[in-house]
Amino acid sequence: MKTPIKAIKDKVLAGQTITREEALSLLQSAEPEQELFPAASEIRELFHGKKIKICAISNAKSGKCSEDCSFCAQSAHYQTGVDIYPMKSCTALLNEVETANKDYKVSSFGLVTSGKTILSTIELDALAETIRAYPSGVKRCASLGCLSYEQCVKLKAAGLENLHHNLETAASFYPKICSTHSYQDRFETLKNARKAGLNICVGGIFGLGESLEQRVEFAFELLDIDPVGIPLNFLSPIPGTPLADMPLLAPVDALKIIAMFRFVHPKRTLRICGGREKVMQGMHNMIFKAGADAIMTGNYLTTTGRVPADDHKMITELGLHY
Repeated sequence: MKTPIKAIKDKVLAGQTITREEALSLLQSAEPEQELFPAASEIRELFHGKKIKICAISNAKSGKCSEDCSFCAQSAHYQTGVDIYPMKSCTALLNEVETANKDYKVSSFGLVTSGKTILSTIELDALAETIRAYPSGVKRCASLGCLSYEQCVKLKAAGLENLHHNLETAASFYPKICSTHSYQDRFETLKNARKAGLNICVGGIFGLGESLEQRVEFAFELLDIDPVGIPLNFLSPIPGTPLADMPLLAPVDALKIIAMFRFVHPKRTLRICGGREKVMQGMHNMIFKAGADAIMTGNYLTTTGRVPADDHKMITELGLHY
């Protein structure tokens, strides 16, 4: 006799989309290690095999962001002590790309800038120059805030492949974490990027105070967008931000989020990014069993991440490869 989780898994393996009610039941699973996580791992292996994609990023321009996202250390609205600096030079950024390519074994490298958008043509031209000079074999990615269609076209012409632009959370919860720009503003950038021929990478951050239902809502909103990759972040509270006192997600709850997203998005890359070290704790090596097929290694924008060698070791010890 099929258990509920096995029945939902079989729907996914048969190419069907599960319902929101079924997705919610996955988050409510009482003993996920017995059935949910093995099922998510089976789905991952069917569609993605045993290869784990690794990416890294550069905080190419830091601090003084005009926006008030309640989780972000780089917002000018909060006193967080974050480093503040203008756009790094092309040489400095390419040195980081080369290091990530040689030592981190990345398949992609992202250039990330603070602020609602790129403010000057000079900055856009400098990024385009850097993108054009990427070494062979490293996918060209960037996260640059809200962009116009014309800016996306220019970046595409320079060789940019993936534009990363998170929606952050469900539309119903979004007004509680940001008031300076709308959910629709973010959608416009995604539309501009897709129109320009760029692949889009869209995800969010969990543990902001959203409900289980809103986690499901967000997963299904991304179905309509159909990104090539979905980065999943988990809140690591930053002193000075409005969410400084928010408790960390329990490791098992974070893993259930990964598994639910794998069931809803079986063919998409699920990349586990910021907060994974603090939130997962002793269950960190279960992110792949829960359905992830990619990670971000090295440091994040303003917080310390995992040493790449430790990630490489974890992957190989689990019988996977990168």
